[in-house]
Amino acid sequence: MHSTNYYNCFIEVAEDTKASRGTRPPSKGDKKTIAEMQYEMLAGHPYKYSSDDVFFQVFANRNDLTEAEYDQARKAFFSKGQACFRASPLTKTYGFGVLSDSNGKVALLGMETEEYAKAIHSPNLKKVKAMRSSKK
Repeated sequence: MHSTNYYNCFIEVAEDTKASRGTRPPSKGDKKTIAEMQYEMLAGHPYKYSSDDVFFQVFANRNDLTEAEYDQARKAFFSKGQACFRASPLTKTYGFGVLSDSNGKVALLGMETEEYAKAIHSPNLKKVKAMRSSKK
């Protein structure tokens, strides 16, 4: 099984982000975007979900899976590697860092917040940057 979870790690916003603060992803029509779904799961629920929980739930929602299908679908979903929050629009475009605790549960931190600044300077966290949107 593959996993997208990080532990005691902070994913910083991408170097080339145009955001100056954490911004709620805009709606684009009837269907929610991946960024919207990720944001809605995490914004009001820090450290409730793991990265794996978020990515699978977004997959399940986008594919209209029933809860009865979740167990088998989750095994199939994680049987191959998946992109993590380093590739998420939240960290690349919308100005959020993602902080993972020792249990792999995640919280969104807007790049303008004191919590974001503390995470960047914490000696107890591994730091990785989100992937750039464009090539250098």
